[in-house]
Amino acid sequence: MGTFALIYSGGSMAQTPEEQQAVMQAWTEWFGTLGDAVVQMGNPFGASASVSGNGVGRPGALGASGYSVVLAGSLDEATGFAKGCPVIADGGAVDVYEALEM
Repeated sequence: MGTFALIYSGGSMAQTPEEQQAVMQAWTEWFGTLGDAVVQMGNPFGASASVSGNGVGRPGALGASGYSVVLAGSLDEATGFAKGCPVIADGGAVDVYEALEM
């Protein structure tokens, strides 16, 4: 088993309490389908900055909007988990990265 970071980008913030409840329900249901594979549900991201040899710029270069951490047997399996992510239905995307043991 490997550890994989799911990095979310795009999507939008729900505006009304009803929309917020529906979004939270979608995420709760999706995490439920992943079961014990979920290591950390993660969080949405707020303000960001990108640091390089040229200094600090804003905003962060990736445009990431949040993350989760899962366990999977392969990159293909982790990518399969990501296909059901609610951010995709909202026009966003999920980048999947394997976290290598050091």
